[in-house]
Amino acid sequence: MKLEKAIFACGCFWGAQYQFEHAKGVVRSTVGYIGGHKEHPAYEEVKAHTTGHAEATLVEFDAEQTSFTELCKLFFEIHDPAQTDGQGPDIGPQYRSEIFYLNDKQKEEAEAVIALLREKGYEVNTKLTPATTFWEGEEYHQHYYDKTGGEPYCHIRVKKF
Repeated sequence: MKLEKAIFACGCFWGAQYQFEHAKGVVRSTVGYIGGHKEHPAYEEVKAHTTGHAEATLVEFDAEQTSFTELCKLFFEIHDPAQTDGQGPDIGPQYRSEIFYLNDKQKEEAEAVIALLREKGYEVNTKLTPATTFWEGEEYHQHYYDKTGGEPYCHIRVKKF
């Protein structure tokens, strides 16, 4: 197994985690916060727009079973990258579309996927940002839909590739 990590923000982290957890090659995922200025942010602070953080999903995957590029494609299929500061009914900067890349290779692969989407006529407002500290979210947010038996309302798969 060749374990790698990726960090994606695409609206409600409950739905994003659900979609990534069910993807081939994903070993585990964690929801949390990244991209802001506050250390150890709490959900209520992020929700109140006082931290600058986005709700995000840290995805750990087996690079022998899937690739960062494949996860990027999934990322773009589970949200609307044309929206800024929100996804569907979830409005606010914490729900922005952003890839927090961990190295230059991830940045280049994300840029290539974005270029492909734009060639196909899709509008993409997704930000590419070097990853900073990922702050793990509260336990009650982890694997929310598995705990509640529900299904994501905020992420619908749209075939783009």
